[in-house]
Amino acid sequence: MRITSKGQVTIPVEIRKKAGLRPNTEVTFTMHRGVVILKKAATTRSRGDRLIESMRGRATAGMSTDQILALTRR
Repeated sequence: MRITSKGQVTIPVEIRKKAGLRPNTEVTFTMHRGVVILKKAATTRSRGDRLIESMRGRATAGMSTDQILALTRR
């Protein structure tokens, strides 16, 4: 396995599965006695949390909640 010119390396799928490393998982790197250790970050947010965060503030309907409910109940 090689590190690319950008400092990237591919983690084998078996290791990603065992460690629960999915796309967009935050990780940390530490060194211990010359060995690099990669760990899943303790503050990893759930997929749902990330989706909600990415959608926050995007509603631009310009309507009140009552107006939106009236539209959906017609």
